[in-house]
Amino acid sequence: MIPNSSSDFLTLHELVKKARQKLNHDNWDYIVGGTETETTVRRNRLALDSIAFRPRVLRDVSQVDASTQFLGRKLRLPLILAPIGGLELFAPEGGGAAVKAAQQFGVSHMLSSVCEPGLDAVAQAAPDALRIFQLYTRGDADWVDAIAGQAIAAGYSAFCLTVDTAYYSRRERDLAKRHTRSGYMPKREFQARLTWSDVARLKSKFAIPLILKGIATAEDATLALEHGVDMIYVSNHGGRQLDHGRGTMEVLPEIVAALGGRVPIIIDGGFNRGSDIVKALAAGASMVGIGRMQCIGLAAGAQAGLVRLLELLEQEIHICLGLLGVNTWAELDRSYLHPAPPVSTGATLGAFPLLSLDERSFY
Repeated sequence: MIPNSSSDFLTLHELVKKARQKLNHDNWDYIVGGTETETTVRRNRLALDSIAFRPRVLRDVSQVDASTQFLGRKLRLPLILAPIGGLELFAPEGGGAAVKAAQQFGVSHMLSSVCEPGLDAVAQAAPDALRIFQLYTRGDADWVDAIAGQAIAAGYSAFCLTVDTAYYSRRERDLAKRHTRSGYMPKREFQARLTWSDVARLKSKFAIPLILKGIATAEDATLALEHGVDMIYVSNHGGRQLDHGRGTMEVLPEIVAALGGRVPIIIDGGFNRGSDIVKALAAGASMVGIGRMQCIGLAAGAQAGLVRLLELLEQEIHICLGLLGVNTWAELDRSYLHPAPPVSTGATLGAFPLLSLDERSFY
């Protein structure tokens, strides 16, 4: 058992600060950066900051329970550690540290296919974790089918196909420094050739639940449903792919309306605080993916740092639910939300106003 690190970190922004102190400039930029003007990154944050709460009072909220059921398992929070390539940049065990934290705390983990130490090693690192495998297509249909079979054999509970990376975007933070990241370029043409027929083939050939990650319109959510997809993952790749996209919380209502509760919805994009997660579930999401914050937890303290980050998110969520006047997610709906002008600039880490970093690190 890894010792509880609560005495070291009492707030989330302390974890962010520790991560910044430990990371070099290139790896820090990988966490906070996006594509080209980074407009989509900021819109993710602004979409969340443009929602206010409508709390109810004088209700018995002495039994707040933030747990949920997902893929047949009870989880402590409705969270997925989102798929991130290169977690080994932030902790020596890479995906192994993240999946161990997920198992220890009790949330789900989604492994990126470009994250070390790979599909089988991560499965062995945390055999009791709720694990999902995410694939970037780097080969033909037989190659994809072989990976899907390997994931099923290794005990992954669902298979996720990322669909918003037909081209690799221009990450100008890296380009301006002439910094080249390894492992992201080979055989990218296969991702560009991906179509709905590939989705249909996977659904017809494998029984494992299929998730599409990178859905950003009601039209594509509806098409996914028509092709038998089991879950919709609303995402703009954290603002790392298409510049000038909408924030995911702005996208969510049209997708919720189009799907009508027929399949679960996962969402990520700028979710940094417990209140952000509460907003997503009130708006109709079933699960929230955390990406940048996962990197920050690992960079600050490896597995223990990520577990501590999850503990702090849980504290924030419990307090938020109680102050809204609800005990469970089932009691929450859109009536608890209201549009409001944002008070932030949409900076990547604008959710942490007490963070005493050089302002340039926010952008």
